[in-house]
Amino acid sequence: MEKNWAGNLVYRAERVEHPAGLEELRALITRGGPVRLLGSRHCFNDIADTAGTLIALDAMPRVIEVSTDRDAVRVSGGLRYGDVAPVLEAHGLALENLASLPHITVAGAVTTGTHGSGDGTGSLASAVRAVTLMRADGELVSLRRGEADFDGAVVALGALGAVVDLTLDVVPSVPYAQHVFEAPSWDGILADLDAVTSLGTSVSIFTTWSNTDTADQIWVKQRLDGGLVPDAEAAAAAVGEGLAGPTARLGAVPAGEARHPILGAPAEACTEQGGVPGPWFQRLPHFRLEFTPSFGAEIQSEYLVPRTDAVAAISAVRSLAAEIAPLLMVNEIRTMRADELWLSPAQGSDTVALHFTWHPDEAALRALLPRLEAALPASARPHWGKVFALGADEVRARYPRWGDFAALRERLDPGRRFVNEYLERLGL
Repeated sequence: MEKNWAGNLVYRAERVEHPAGLEELRALITRGGPVRLLGSRHCFNDIADTAGTLIALDAMPRVIEVSTDRDAVRVSGGLRYGDVAPVLEAHGLALENLASLPHITVAGAVTTGTHGSGDGTGSLASAVRAVTLMRADGELVSLRRGEADFDGAVVALGALGAVVDLTLDVVPSVPYAQHVFEAPSWDGILADLDAVTSLGTSVSIFTTWSNTDTADQIWVKQRLDGGLVPDAEAAAAAVGEGLAGPTARLGAVPAGEARHPILGAPAEACTEQGGVPGPWFQRLPHFRLEFTPSFGAEIQSEYLVPRTDAVAAISAVRSLAAEIAPLLMVNEIRTMRADELWLSPAQGSDTVALHFTWHPDEAALRALLPRLEAALPASARPHWGKVFALGADEVRARYPRWGDFAALRERLDPGRRFVNEYLERLGL
């Protein structure tokens, strides 16, 4: 009985295969029957499920190739970000952003529109400059940024084929430092949300909504480019000093010790805090690769809204705090830059994400979600890999390029080999 990471979903597949090369992958895809691709299993709905064959790419040849110009890296889709990051660091290079978990696969994160955090940085998919897919007929198709159909082939929900490899933008590596502040005022946050989310390169607001006056924490991750203070420790200290005034105006105080996003949970699985400088891949995620990520037995939902609707969305959640808090482990709020990928939740506008980690009571959650979704602005887009209640018509209406994607899917997979019940519900 194969399950997803959190254990809230049992896959229906007849078999799970782990091909060791392109020919084995081609044989599995072309032998007939429905096929879906499986990443790190960190999806909470049935987006990866099938009654046929599940294919995991974790045994495929490991590819991490830095370009001659040192501005890109080609990686095999089944690799995890935690596998790729140390190799890039050894080359003096970095990805501009990472999700909270380094445990997720590159292909799985990209194809579901997963993101990190930062006013000036896009989702993980926005770093993709080329993608190679294996179609249902076994043929390889490569698309590059700027080519026709590329913007539809990146966040593709696994509907177009197996993601064999991706080429990602990279930048020079610099150290980061992470600072945590506690008990910021919600009124202060909502009075100038832009000021809060611009406190650092990457900013996350955490709350359990047990208190509607104050949030629980703000995590600030900051690039240490040097500037006037080239020494990393001195630069980190300068960042901390610079944060003192703005966070104090919110009523927040520096955390006295390392914190987990869920207050009271052990923090040893979390990346180092307290302003200690360190490599980008050991600060941008919330959790360390060597530990079990996040909490474990949980369910997640996430809604992404245009930045112009962010305060209204947070205020709507705040108004439902009494109903949300009993089911909630933690709510995280973070930001990302706009992109033009057809099915990206950040398509067309700078975006704010409201991420919910719930206790594993799916019946109670299913009862709450329609009320939560009705309270959110009509622009809210659910994360493709997490639990939501919105109907297909509502979801499709929130993506201007939906028709273009449906046509692309029909061209690349006319036999609908990669279609499952999840895609059928969306009209694909």
